[in-house]
Amino acid sequence: MPVTDTDLLREHGLRVTAPRLAVLDALAGRAHLDADAVLQEVRATLPSVSVQAVYDVLHALTDAGLLRRIEPAGHPARYERRTGDNHHHVVCRGCGTLDDVDCTVGHAPCLIPSSTSGFAVESAEVTFWGLCPTCRSAG
Repeated sequence: MPVTDTDLLREHGLRVTAPRLAVLDALAGRAHLDADAVLQEVRATLPSVSVQAVYDVLHALTDAGLLRRIEPAGHPARYERRTGDNHHHVVCRGCGTLDDVDCTVGHAPCLIPSSTSGFAVESAEVTFWGLCPTCRSAG
């Protein structure tokens, strides 16, 4: 039997609430939404949900490891459900489009630093910057 969002919340020690389920649903199949876009998606099913409630849910789900928060420089934070695989991102300097890039080499952390300063490195986060096909063709 497939794992449901209700199961995921319980497995991570979180109460099952309508706003949490709505946020998870908003991000299902739609990666890299900012908080405003998540709010708009959630309000389609829960019209009275507050902005603060959505921010609280995003924070709780990120802390629990059910969401990943991405903050490309100069852009608002974005959220995705793809977690635990140490993938990276590519961002368009023109329009801000963001897409996933699978791990650059090998297994997590998939990059080996020249020095760890004594840290036990668990993951690496890389952001590739460039122009998407639409912005490139626009000149």
